Amino acid sequence: MSTLITKVRQRQISQLIEKGKRLDDRALTDYREIKIEEGLIERAEGSAKILLGKTEVLVGVKVGTGEPFTDTPNEGVLTVNAELVPLASPSFEPGPPDENSIELARIVDRGIRESKTIDNEKLCIEPGKKVFVVFVDVYVLNHDGNLIDASALAAVSALLNTKMPNFEIKDGEVKIKQGYTPLSLRSHPVTVTIGKIGDKLVVDLGLEEEQVMDARLSMAVKDDGNICAIQKGGSGYFTPQQIIEASKLAQEKAAEMRKKLKW
Repeated sequence: MSTLITKVRQRQISQLIEKGKRLDDRALTDYREIKIEEGLIERAEGSAKILLGKTEVLVGVKVGTGEPFTDTPNEGVLTVNAELVPLASPSFEPGPPDENSIELARIVDRGIRESKTIDNEKLCIEPGKKVFVVFVDVYVLNHDGNLIDASALAAVSALLNTKMPNFEIKDGEVKIKQGYTPLSLRSHPVTVTIGKIGDKLVVDLGLEEEQVMDARLSMAVKDDGNICAIQKGGSGYFTPQQIIEASKLAQEKAAEMRKKLKW
């Protein structure tokens, strides 16, 4: 019986979308309400929690030291991980990261990396020897759709309040001193995910809408409105014209988001 109800529900959602309507009365291009809280994790160098409708994501930032990559000896290192907490959804299982959490981490990472959000050269302690490593950990606490945009927004919000330890090099060793300075950021990317249901483009899909979508495009938009990263998901396709429309829509929504967040 549950499968039958699911199919009826899916048909209902598809029919509404075709008419330009949604289950929660939003327009096809409207986001749900967004709430952000910062500085929630006391022991982290930076943190933020976002509520996007009922989707809830917590991000913590930790800063450590390590060796730079050989091809970028003067730059620090960024590493992003995502954990789909089993309590957040019946579909999440305990254990090592699955393909969904790996994809989520990669999209968040790419938006930050390709927008040059972090001034990596300022993370260098000793060229070729020692740099700061910025760990961004994404925890999905409740899954009600559009984890990508929620996680990306929470990650940038957490970086915005991240504090870097003061240090000095003494006798060839890095000594951490008292006090902190803000992490140097050069950009504030906003990721906008657009789903395709039938021939309609839909912003901020809820969980049930994601179950009927054909495909999605996630686009990271820089402060100047330029798109710096794109990731496609789902088994369906976008026509060239739909990709152009989705790009314009992503730029519009990112600009709206910046005004709301005052970035």
